[in-house]
Amino acid sequence: MCLAFPGKIISIKNKEQATVDFDGVKKVVNISLISNLKKGEFVIVHAGFAIEKMDKKEKDAISKIIKK
Repeated sequence: MCLAFPGKIISIKNKEQATVDFDGVKKVVNISLISNLKKGEFVIVHAGFAIEKMDKKEKDAISKIIKK
């Protein structure tokens, strides 16, 4: 089983790295698998890689489940 967590992009360093906020915990992740990401967008991160873009509604629903 794999775990992936939703987070919000708070800054983009270059084409391969961005800082993502996971409900207050900030980590640098690899964004090379997703094109055209922008600051403020939400992503799912697995093993240090952003693997999927998502909207805020999806992010909030997943975060709620994780916090249970």
